Amino acid sequence: MMAKLAIHSSDNGKGRLMNTNFVEELRWRGMLHDIMPETEELLTKEMVSGYIGFDPTADSLGVGNMVQIMTLVHFQRSGHKPIALVGGATGMVGDPSGKSAERNLLDLEALQHNLNCQKAQLEKFLNFDCGDNSAEIVNNYDWFKEFDFLDFIRDVGKHMSVNYMMAKDSVKNRLETGMSFTEFSYQLIQGYDFYHLWKNNGVKLQMGGSDQWGNITTGTELIRRLGRGSAHALTTPLIKKADGTKFGKSEGGNVWLDPNRTAPYAFYQFWLNTADTDAENYIKIFSIKSRVEIETLIAEHNEAPDQRKLQKALAEEVTERVHSKKELENAQAASQILFGKATEEQLRKLDRSALESVFEGVPQFELSRATLAGGLDIIKALAEHTAIFPSKGEARKMVQGNGVAINKSKVDLDKILSEEDVVAGGLIIAQKGKKNYFLITIVD
Repeated sequence: MMAKLAIHSSDNGKGRLMNTNFVEELRWRGMLHDIMPETEELLTKEMVSGYIGFDPTADSLGVGNMVQIMTLVHFQRSGHKPIALVGGATGMVGDPSGKSAERNLLDLEALQHNLNCQKAQLEKFLNFDCGDNSAEIVNNYDWFKEFDFLDFIRDVGKHMSVNYMMAKDSVKNRLETGMSFTEFSYQLIQGYDFYHLWKNNGVKLQMGGSDQWGNITTGTELIRRLGRGSAHALTTPLIKKADGTKFGKSEGGNVWLDPNRTAPYAFYQFWLNTADTDAENYIKIFSIKSRVEIETLIAEHNEAPDQRKLQKALAEEVTERVHSKKELENAQAASQILFGKATEEQLRKLDRSALESVFEGVPQFELSRATLAGGLDIIKALAEHTAIFPSKGEARKMVQGNGVAINKSKVDLDKILSEEDVVAGGLIIAQKGKKNYFLITIVD
């Protein structure tokens, strides 16, 4: 039986010891795709060090990476030691797995910037101070930077036949379009990562997405041939939406963990707008709630799908973990502005970036601060200084019908727009009817 470990609990459940079989945990969550024989048995006998590699081609991880992040989270919560490998060396080569064309290569400075950013994001999920199974982050550039090319092909390359490497799907799928030697060598470099961590860090398991199976098993084979040892592997399925489209994409492109790339409000909305079928899958993958809690949530959701309990629980948990409780509350308040009965007081609590993310895509107008300084008649503001209404007559009619709001407060014909109406340091939110919003930016 696996020894009890001194693991400290903390916010979001990081590192909290659970009496669970890790493989069984992945299985019921729908997170298990391939597994080498005897891996599950090993994981029930002892604490195991296992790792997953992350590609540093961007300065932020995306929600697509969260499947692997959560794999490490569940791994640690099951009492094992998680290691996140950031690929400072492999990022200079480029992984061909699942790619139809060769990617642009990054220089060392850009890679280091990306690595630092990704490390900060990983630290939000994993516990780095909980005894024997504390998480670690390693960079494969640390052991490749002094590795001479001739030494590598002599000491490592001779243990892998070209036939073996050609049989991998990541290579076979690219034979018609062509593959550079740089990309062809990727699986051997990744395989050496596993060998190095097995030899120097006691790592017995590598995990990853199902498209990484070939690269991972190259590592186990290298350990067998070069190290005369054995190691293990498991992979998770690639996540797709119910409609067949790629998970992690929105209308604006990738959904990132960095708030400067994807605003917390947009991040929250991504999860909130999940289809019912997807939400049932995602809550298992991306939540640390227990099986009982999740199954209860699913049952409650199925009884009243219109209440969207699964989507709300998912959006709340993931947004708070990735960003913060405060950003979650801001995102919820922002959602109320568009879809609920938010007040002007609630609107004024949001900062400019939050408001701009809420109203991204709505018609926008500029109004000079000088024009606003002396006070501006509401009808002129709506029809002359902006084009919210095509004419003053239409603006007047809508105002008289109680159909115009400034910053969520209804206005009448006596309303004078002034500096007091400016929120978040330079914005005014105008609303025509129930659903038509306009963003007025105050410029100097």
